[in-house]
Amino acid sequence: MTSDVHRAIDAVWRMESARLIGGLLRMVRDLDLAEELAQDALVAALEQWPGTGVPENPGAWLMATAKRRAIDRLRRIKLMERKHEALGRELEAQQETAMEAFDAELDDPIGDDLLRLMFIACHPRLSPEARTALTLRLLGGLTTGEIARAFLVPEPTVAQRIVRAKRTLAEARVPFEGPRGAELRDRLDSVLEVIYLIFNEGYSATAGEDWVRPGLCEEALRLGRILAGLAPQEPEVHGLVALLEIQASRLRARVGPEGEPILLLDQDRGRWDQLLIRRGLEALERALAQAVKLGEPPGPFTLQAAIAGCHARARTAADTDWARIAALYGELAHVTPSPVVELNRAVALGMAFGPAVGLEAVEALAAEPSLKGYHLLPSVRGDLLAKLGRAEEAKAAFEQAAALTRNARERGFLLERAAACGDA
Repeated sequence: MTSDVHRAIDAVWRMESARLIGGLLRMVRDLDLAEELAQDALVAALEQWPGTGVPENPGAWLMATAKRRAIDRLRRIKLMERKHEALGRELEAQQETAMEAFDAELDDPIGDDLLRLMFIACHPRLSPEARTALTLRLLGGLTTGEIARAFLVPEPTVAQRIVRAKRTLAEARVPFEGPRGAELRDRLDSVLEVIYLIFNEGYSATAGEDWVRPGLCEEALRLGRILAGLAPQEPEVHGLVALLEIQASRLRARVGPEGEPILLLDQDRGRWDQLLIRRGLEALERALAQAVKLGEPPGPFTLQAAIAGCHARARTAADTDWARIAALYGELAHVTPSPVVELNRAVALGMAFGPAVGLEAVEALAAEPSLKGYHLLPSVRGDLLAKLGRAEEAKAAFEQAAALTRNARERGFLLERAAACGDA
C-alpha cells in the first residue's frame, strides 16, 4: 500500500512540481526559496499521505502546504524588511482563503506561472547546457541524478550547472516576470531551442551505448505540448510540437532487436505511431495557419516539421517526395543559414536527382570549418560514394565517420558499413 502511495506521489510531483514552483516563485521572488518550499511540501506528502491517503486534489494540497511553510519560514527568521513583512501578511491572507481558491489558481488555463518559469529557466544569459539542466530540473521534475544519467555527465557537473544558473540569474537581477513585446519573441526562441535540444539528445544520442533515449524525447514533447497550450498564438511553438510529434512517431522503428540503429529508409513504417503522426500533421496545419494569420513566412521549426511531414505521408520509402524536401531545405537555409542544413539538403538532392548531384553538394562543404569534426559529413559522403560504386573511397569515409562519433551504437553501425564496402 505504501509503495502504491509513493508511486502516486512521484506521479503527482512530476505533473505538479513545475506549476507549484512557478506559483511560489511569483510570491516569494526567489528561485532557490521557491524550489526549497516545493521540496518541503513533497517531504510532507511523503510523511502524511501513506497514512491519510492521496488527497482529492493533490496539487492544491501541495500548494497549501508550501504556502504554510513559507509563512513559518518568514516568522521563524523574523525578517525585518518591510517588503518581507508585507509578503508574510500576503501569504498568511492567502493561506486563509478557501481550498476552492487554490483549485482555481492551480487550474488557471492561462498558465502564467508556468510560462514565467519556462522563460526564466531558458533565459538567454545562461549557457545552453545550463538552460537544459535548469529546465529539466524545474519543469521536467527530474532529479539532478536523472539529468546526469540522461546526458551521460557526472552528477556534480549537472549540480554545478544548476547552481551557476541560479547564481547568474540572481546576480543579473533577472526580473521574475514574463517578457513582453519584442523581448518575448527573443526569449521564446531560447525556450524552443532548449526543448528541441532535449528532444534531439533523446532522438539521436551524442554519446554512450544507446542510439535513442525515449525518456528525453517524452520530456521534450511534454514540455512542447505545455508551451503550445500557454502560447497558442505563436506559430513556431506549434511548428516545434509538430516536428517533435512526427519525429517521435518513429522511435520504435529506429532501433533493431539488439538496439542497433536503423536508418529512415530501412525502417518498418508499420511500426510508426500513426496517432503521433496525426497529431503532428494537425500541429503543422496550426503552425502554417497561424503564420498566415500573422502575415509571417514559416519559421525554421515549421519548415523542419514540413520536411518531417513529407516522410510521414509517404507509405513507402520510394514514395517520398525528395524534390519537395530539397526545396524545403532550400527555404530553411534561407531562413537559418547553416552548414548542417546544407548537408541535409545535399542528402535530399542526392535522393531526388542522383548521388552524383548529392556528392557535388557535399564536396562543396568539405572545407567548412564548423563541420570539421562533424561525423555525419563523412557518413553522408560515404553513402553517396557507395551508391556511385566507389567502394574504397566509401570505406575510408565510413571509417572516418566512425572515428568521429562518440556514440557506441553508431560507431559499430558505421564500421559495419565500412566493412561492407570492403567486401564489395
